[in-house]
Amino acid sequence: MGGSILCLGEAVIDFIPVRAEGGAAYRPCLGGSPYNVARALGRLDVPTEYGCAVSTDLFGDQFVEGLTQSRVGQRFLRRLDAPSTLGFVSLEQAEPAYAFFDQGAADRICRDMPSGSALAGVGTLHFGSIALIREPAASAYETLFLREARGPRLISFDPNIRASHVRDEAAYRARLERLLHNADIIKISGADLDWLLPGHAHAEAARNWLGHGAKLVVITHGKAGVSGWTQDSYAHAEALSVEVVDTVGAGDSFMAGLLAGLHEGGCLTRETLISLSPQILHEALAYGQCVASQTCTRRGADSPWREEISALQAPPITFPDHRA
Repeated sequence: MGGSILCLGEAVIDFIPVRAEGGAAYRPCLGGSPYNVARALGRLDVPTEYGCAVSTDLFGDQFVEGLTQSRVGQRFLRRLDAPSTLGFVSLEQAEPAYAFFDQGAADRICRDMPSGSALAGVGTLHFGSIALIREPAASAYETLFLREARGPRLISFDPNIRASHVRDEAAYRARLERLLHNADIIKISGADLDWLLPGHAHAEAARNWLGHGAKLVVITHGKAGVSGWTQDSYAHAEALSVEVVDTVGAGDSFMAGLLAGLHEGGCLTRETLISLSPQILHEALAYGQCVASQTCTRRGADSPWREEISALQAPPITFPDHRA
């Protein structure tokens, strides 16, 4: 099934540390994992929608403006008279660490999910991150996820785990297991996988999820590149060397690049995902790496536009076996 990609989940104002006269300071940037994926997809000319609730406050206005500028559809977006979620970022570790302030926030209290009929024209639903931790929205997203799983639309899932935000670890782990066993496309970082399944080889985890019905599993390894598996194919793409400003949003940009590459080649169906060749899989992974690497050269989750990627002579997205 073709159609647009609907990204569902939180929108967060990321306060990024910057140097300032007189000491440390923070710069507010638009963020939130599903929001980042939606904006990155829109900038790559993929038909994209964003679904959640954002505040009626000044930050909510900025979220809407960011979607509009990135050509992201908003028919599933709601505005609520509630505050925006704020996230303060630490860049002292290998991966960014976050402190969230979200009590009563618009994206956290959102429980209204689209009906099946409302999803007409949507081909892929993308879920992930703290939207699946914070109640009551988390349960509403899980219900939608499981309702649509194995139906006509693909389910894409990046857990993007924020362990410090988890209060009931046993319940959260059980939820992740349910979702991972019902997703079509799974993308997960090596760090998240090690938290979720400590001591498990990454290839073993990928084979397990493929055995439960996933069609594509992708594991990112930071500077060590990214690996992808289907039932019959495996590919690895190296990380690209760039001058890194910060890595905020890099994983989300990779996710968008991967989906954009698959969409460009007409591969966002279960049938085509199953039959991806190693070469086609490598092209999609490499394209995702190119998008992510350019995000790392900018402050915050500021992903590149398609024209910028083309100017870099990024790996061609040809997918000759799957074009109409």
